[in-house]
Amino acid sequence: MEQSFIAFIENSIKKNWDLDALTDYKGATLQYKDVARKIEKLHIILEESGIKKGDRVAICGRNSSFWAVSFLAAVTYGAVAVPILHEFKADNVHNLVNHSEAKLLFVGDVVCENLNEAAMPLLEGIVLMNDFSLLVSRSEKLTHAREHLNEMFGQKFPKNFRPEHVSYYKDKPDELALINYTSGTTSYSKGVMLSYRSLWSNVAFANEVLPLNAGDSIVSMLPLAHMYGMAFEFLYEFSVGCHIYFLTRMPTPKIIFQAFAEIKPHLVVAVPLIIEKIIKKSILPKLETPTMKILMKVPIINDKIKATIREQMINAFGGQFAEIVIGGAAFNKEIEQFLKMIEFPYTVGYGMTECGPIIAYEDWKKFKMGSCGKAVPRMVVKIDSPDPENIAGEIITKGDNVMLGYFKNEEATAQVIDKDGWLHTGDMGVIDAEGNITIKGRSKNMLLSASGQNIYPEEIEDLLNNLPYVSESLIVSQNDKLVGLVYPDFDDAFAHGLTNEDIEKVMEENRVELNSMLPAYSQISKMKIYPEEFEKTPKRSIKRFLYTEAKG
Repeated sequence: MEQSFIAFIENSIKKNWDLDALTDYKGATLQYKDVARKIEKLHIILEESGIKKGDRVAICGRNSSFWAVSFLAAVTYGAVAVPILHEFKADNVHNLVNHSEAKLLFVGDVVCENLNEAAMPLLEGIVLMNDFSLLVSRSEKLTHAREHLNEMFGQKFPKNFRPEHVSYYKDKPDELALINYTSGTTSYSKGVMLSYRSLWSNVAFANEVLPLNAGDSIVSMLPLAHMYGMAFEFLYEFSVGCHIYFLTRMPTPKIIFQAFAEIKPHLVVAVPLIIEKIIKKSILPKLETPTMKILMKVPIINDKIKATIREQMINAFGGQFAEIVIGGAAFNKEIEQFLKMIEFPYTVGYGMTECGPIIAYEDWKKFKMGSCGKAVPRMVVKIDSPDPENIAGEIITKGDNVMLGYFKNEEATAQVIDKDGWLHTGDMGVIDAEGNITIKGRSKNMLLSASGQNIYPEEIEDLLNNLPYVSESLIVSQNDKLVGLVYPDFDDAFAHGLTNEDIEKVMEENRVELNSMLPAYSQISKMKIYPEEFEKTPKRSIKRFLYTEAKG
C-alpha cells in the first residue's frame, strides 16, 4: 500500500466525483466535485500570492464544510496546516498564528469579529472561509489573485473541470503535514508536529477496522481542530467517499438527537460526557423506579427489558450505526457497566494529539470492559513497570503515528520522546496478557499520600460522580489532605425540593459513603461545593490546573 495521505484524498475525490461530500446541517451541500473545484481555486490563491510548499496556513472557525475545504486545500497544496480551535480567546489565536509563523489565516465569520490583524504582523492575508473574500491583504499579489480568481480558473480549465484535472502535491511520509496545538489541561499549549505518515497511518487504521463505505452518512460534532474529530469524523470518512454532516453549532444533547434522527449516521464517534449525559438524563431514571428494579430481577422479563432499552438507545443515535467509538477522556464505570449489561455496541479507544491521535482500539464485539482496547496496527505499546499486568506504570508507545516533535520546542520534545523513539504519554496504566490496556490515571495528576501510596484522583472521582446529586467532581490535595470539589446537579436537587443547606448535608453524606469505599490512605477530608461547572477544554476535559489549590 502506498504510504501517501494525499493520495487518499485525491483518489476519493476522483472516485466519488458525483456523490454528496460535505453538508452544513440545515444548510448547503457540496459534492466531491464541488470540493475539488473549491480546492483548485484556493490553490490558485496560494500559488499566485507566493505561498510556498511548507509555508504555514492557519485555519480557525467553527466546524463547517468551508473549514473542511480550507484544510484540504492547504494540505493538498503542500502547505503545513495549522488548525486552531475557534473557542480559543483572540489573544490565544494571535499567539498561535505568530508562533507557527503562518503566512495566511482562514477564519470563520464568528472568529473574525474579535481578531486584531495588527497583533499578527507575519500574516500576508486573512481570508474569510465562507466565500474566500479577503478581510486583510498585505500583498498586492494576493489582492490581484482574489480579484481575478474566476478568470484565472477559467484560463486554467477552459473546457470544464474534470476528475482527470485533479492532481495534488506528492507527499513524503516523514514530511511535516500539520501543526496541532494542544488544548493543554495541565500546561500551556504546545505545537504538535504531525507528519504525512501519521495522518496516513491514522486514516489507514480506520479503513482497516471501521465499517464505512462510499455514500454512508456521518455526523461531525467534535471540533475539527482537534485530532480526534479531524481524523475520525472527517479525514477517514472523506477518504472513503462518505457524506459528512457538520453540526456547525454547539452540540447540545437536543441538537445531537435531532441530527441523529434525521441523518441516521453509520458510525458514531463521541466523548464520554455526551454519552453519560444522555444516559443519566434519559435512560437511568426510568430504571430507578421500584417496579423496574423488581422486573430487572426476573430473568425472562429482565432480558426483554434489556432488549427494549438497547433498542431505545440505538434509535436515539439514529438506529443505523455499526458501533459507537468513545474516546478523549475517562469513561464512567457505572455507565460502562450499564452499556455492557444491555449489550450496546460501544467501544473505548485511546489516543493523544501527539499520535494524530490513535494508540489503542478494539472492535466492540471483542472489547474488554474497563479497558481502552489494544495497540493499533503500526503502533507498539509498553508499560514502564516491573510487573505490567498488576503494577501501574507509565504507558509508552512507538510507531508510525508518533509526532515529529513539538514545533520550536526541542526541550519539551526531549522530555516526552526518549532516545529510543518511545513516546512517554504521561498516562499510567496496566496491560493484560492479551494486550488490553487499562488506564489508571494521568501521572501528572497522580497524588502521593502521606505514607507514600500512589493515588489516582480519576478513580475516586469516578465513584463520587455516581453518588446522589453530583454532576461532576475533582479530587485535589490540600495541606496533605484530600479534598473533594463538587459541582452539584442543582436542577435535580431543587426539583426534589432540596435547599442549598440540604445539598451541603447530602454532600457530607456522600463524603462518608465515598470513604467507606476507599482505603485509609485515600480518604476525603472535606467537600467543597462549586456553584458553577468546572472550566473545560474543547475536548470536554476539566482544566485541572485551574483547581489545584482548593480554596476555603
